[in-house]
Amino acid sequence: MKSKRKFSPEFKAKVALEAMCPKPKTTVAASEHKKYPYLLRGLDIVRPNQVWEMDITYIPMRHGFMYLAAIIDVFSRRIMGWSLSNTMEAEWCAEIAEEAFLRYGRPEIFNTDQGSQFTSEVFIKTLVGECPDNPKLRISMDGRGRATDDIYIERFWRSIKYDDIYLNAYEDALDLWHGIENYIRIYNTERLHQSLGYQTPENVYRKAS
Repeated sequence: MKSKRKFSPEFKAKVALEAMCPKPKTTVAASEHKKYPYLLRGLDIVRPNQVWEMDITYIPMRHGFMYLAAIIDVFSRRIMGWSLSNTMEAEWCAEIAEEAFLRYGRPEIFNTDQGSQFTSEVFIKTLVGECPDNPKLRISMDGRGRATDDIYIERFWRSIKYDDIYLNAYEDALDLWHGIENYIRIYNTERLHQSLGYQTPENVYRKAS
């Protein structure tokens, strides 16, 4: 009888080996929450703070996992805010958005998926205040089953996972936090993006703001 070969966590991380089993879901809809239409189809995005996208992704560690939420400015690809958590609470998402608003102001359009965190009352009120028709910010939500609707934040998830997370197999949440902080700093201020004419997101955001 052949013995099962065991791979080290380091090897699994480097080649992205994963068990074929369900992972924690990051998008769970709440049927009683209001859904908003998708506003980005056919839209020319020509300036910073015109459209922000926010999403949550699952981040594996050597022991356990965390959730990473981030906001990206679509025009410049700059990460405007992010946070780690071991749960996906609406209040956590609202705090990330509120902090980004305090630092950079509100975008014209804020796009998310239809997850219960983003359709919750606490999150919607953070976006528009007490006025659901606040003209300073319009809410956009991806269509159900349309993975390409939030393509910009999805591209960032792929970059950070393949360039950093899978290569480092972080030990714990604190180690992971420092790794992500360093990656996002480099991504925003040092990494040249072909789609931006070989400029950094920080340069594109600041020059056009």
